[in-house]
Amino acid sequence: MKKSNAKTPNTSKITNSMQASADQGFSYSRTFFEELVDHALAHAKKLGASDAGAEASEGCGLSVSVRLGELENVERNRDKSLGVTVHIGQRRGSASTSDFSSAAIEQTVQAAYDIASFTAEDPFAALPDLQDVAQSVEQRTDLELFYPWLIDSEQATQIAMTCEAAALQTDKRISNSEGAAVSAQQAHFFSAHTHGFRGGYASSRHSLSVSPIAGTGSGMQRDAWYSSQRNAEELAAPEAVGRYAAERALSRLNARKIATTICPVLFESPMAAGLLGSLVQAISGGALYRKSSFLLDSLGQRVLPSHIDILEDPFVKRGKGSSPFDDEGVRVHSRQVVEAGRVQGYFLGSYSARKLGMKTTGNAGGSHNLTLTSRLTRAGDDLEAMLQKLGTGLFVTELMGSGLNYVTGDYSRGASGFWVEKGRIAYPVQEITIAGNMKAMLKGITAVGADSYNYGAKTIGSILVNRMKVAGS
Repeated sequence: MKKSNAKTPNTSKITNSMQASADQGFSYSRTFFEELVDHALAHAKKLGASDAGAEASEGCGLSVSVRLGELENVERNRDKSLGVTVHIGQRRGSASTSDFSSAAIEQTVQAAYDIASFTAEDPFAALPDLQDVAQSVEQRTDLELFYPWLIDSEQATQIAMTCEAAALQTDKRISNSEGAAVSAQQAHFFSAHTHGFRGGYASSRHSLSVSPIAGTGSGMQRDAWYSSQRNAEELAAPEAVGRYAAERALSRLNARKIATTICPVLFESPMAAGLLGSLVQAISGGALYRKSSFLLDSLGQRVLPSHIDILEDPFVKRGKGSSPFDDEGVRVHSRQVVEAGRVQGYFLGSYSARKLGMKTTGNAGGSHNLTLTSRLTRAGDDLEAMLQKLGTGLFVTELMGSGLNYVTGDYSRGASGFWVEKGRIAYPVQEITIAGNMKAMLKGITAVGADSYNYGAKTIGSILVNRMKVAGS
């Protein structure tokens, strides 16, 4: 299954994503947001707050869905908000409003102040330390995060219909469709707090997806594919997305159950991104200080094989996890999260770092662009090569349910995919469960494919785990 990568045009490039104005599709300018935030901070100080922070934001977009050649839904969204956090010593309160009038702003600040007045003290709930705050001169303005898509509902409908039609025309066995959708979204914000932070930027996220159905009756199989980018010019062509989704659905026809066994499991790259996400969650501050992680005290410890590295880079141009600072206004930096299988750093915001007696890593709000690589991977290690490395075992292309116990690491999820024999796909399989323990699964990664795939803020190839239990009939 070769992924589609053709392009579709029609965007307006805004190279300086730090700015936003009404002529870019927004109702409010950055200057206006700065005035709102400054008003909120000044009123908090007037009330007697020891510290305060505020953020003004706006988002807007268009979403269109079609099914079987007919328009199903057109939705336009426009949201706005001002959020305020007030600190009174070691007590903290927050409130928000969608009313940008002066009176509403002052009422919101008052509400946050009143909440803080009656909240229990928390010595960890303070603004970021002054030395960690990203100053204006440090904030990257060249990340190219904002590409407004100048598209109307008729154009979006045509793209979605083209995508679905391509899927339906791929093969006579494509019998139905759950529809196709196009989404064009953009947002901007400005944030500041009394420890010297001031910053904000505009961003965009656009997508195209389709879900065709193959076969008839009890033998029907559904699959889907999509393309998502900050810049719509980088979206795959709708025809390519439709055909690839159809090919995926067709490949699942005549799926069988298999007998329960223990075997190696190859996770397709989108599924492998989920394994990386589980690792991130396990070494994130909230799970660590609550002691609800199977990787407690893992700093400096080997949790992956020595051939595995994980890089975090907030500065990837057009990256879905790129940002010049984190959600608290703390400076961010590129770093090796895992080197030769050993954890080099956790994912911490200021609060969780203080709870753990550590320093923030600039991850308030989550991880930035992560790339997992293997020192054993060669350029020719595509999916076919990974199937050869699998030998005889299970190739997983879909996972169902949420079956990971983050305290123990026990893992059990419904799955479907393909049974592989001697490096070749033998037949599709369904109604199975794969199980293991995440600590053992991570250490059991024997190979990572060169078929890298970007899933949100994670880039990873297919992953081969040496041993898991597969429960079938």
